[in-house]
Amino acid sequence: MSKNRKDSSSPDVRWPRYGVDAPAFPALLGAAGAACCLAAGRWRPGRKALTTVGTALIAQTGIYLHTTLRGKLRVWRRELDRAALKGDERLLDLGCGRGAVLIEAARRLPTGHAVGVDLWSGKDQSGNHPDVTLANAAAAGVADRVDVQTADMTALPFADGSFDVVTSAMAIHNIPSPEDRYHAVDEALRVLRPGGRLIVADFWPMAKQYADHIGQGTLRGLGPEYWYGGPWLGALLLHVVKER
Repeated sequence: MSKNRKDSSSPDVRWPRYGVDAPAFPALLGAAGAACCLAAGRWRPGRKALTTVGTALIAQTGIYLHTTLRGKLRVWRRELDRAALKGDERLLDLGCGRGAVLIEAARRLPTGHAVGVDLWSGKDQSGNHPDVTLANAAAAGVADRVDVQTADMTALPFADGSFDVVTSAMAIHNIPSPEDRYHAVDEALRVLRPGGRLIVADFWPMAKQYADHIGQGTLRGLGPEYWYGGPWLGALLLHVVKER
């Protein structure tokens, strides 16, 4: 499936809204924290421990929501600025979701084009749907340079060397099999032109595995603004330049 501004029935929105990553996780985390705090108010035995655990869980929920609603957006604006795009590139965003990275990239491509692919799983991001992504692109004023397609990252429907840049934000780890995750990384490199750049943010254990699999590239921590509750669920950025 391929969609663009002309053939979509995108909802009319006034500004981009990117939803919450894995919304069930912070909901459960916050509920558990609240339950611990309520229990601490009722039971004297173990009150201190329950209060401590409940407060920690609620704090983690707040950190998670900050990352998914604001922090990751600031990080990607910084990283795309660091990439110093010329403005005429063809860019592919893997697992684009509601378009946070895709649209920020498109803002920097006045004569280029940005393509997003996803399987549109609702459990990975709240309200995930191609029409929502296109509506966000329209609200950001970049609908004319954005397309979205339904596609599997492990079998991309593009020819070798089709793109100058491939990005992905917290998407590849959702593939259950390690072998298939590596295949998604291989596919990303396949569709890159020689000298093109792969820029992937993912949880730190997976990002290290991708780098080991490729055997090249640099890894860099993205800091507290990309913590999904704490440093144990922090992200690394993998940057690879495809060999010519």
